[in-house]
Amino acid sequence: MLQQVFRKPSLRQRPLLSLQEAAELRDLFTILASDTRLRLLHALVQAGELCVTDLGERLGMTPQAISNQLQRLADRKILSTRREGNHIYYRIVDPCVPALLHRGVCLVEDSREA
Repeated sequence: MLQQVFRKPSLRQRPLLSLQEAAELRDLFTILASDTRLRLLHALVQAGELCVTDLGERLGMTPQAISNQLQRLADRKILSTRREGNHIYYRIVDPCVPALLHRGVCLVEDSREA
């Protein structure tokens, strides 16, 4: 999956962001700017796929609270679902997201060490 990320042109090769592109990027970062959603994404990166119940147990939250956050990520097409019996399993489908999360963690760690 990560190879797909690196096939895209680098930022240096792209034209300057238009106002519309900048607004879309801002909106994406707004969706990601949530402690809960970042922890959900990290749990999904670690496990590959989890149901709401398992995510709730990992994060110490109710299934309803988890479902609300997952829906926001699914609306942005970051997540996809599959049903197995009564359970709906979530997984990250956007290959850029794990790389972005990894970069963010690295930046936080680097700033602590400086």
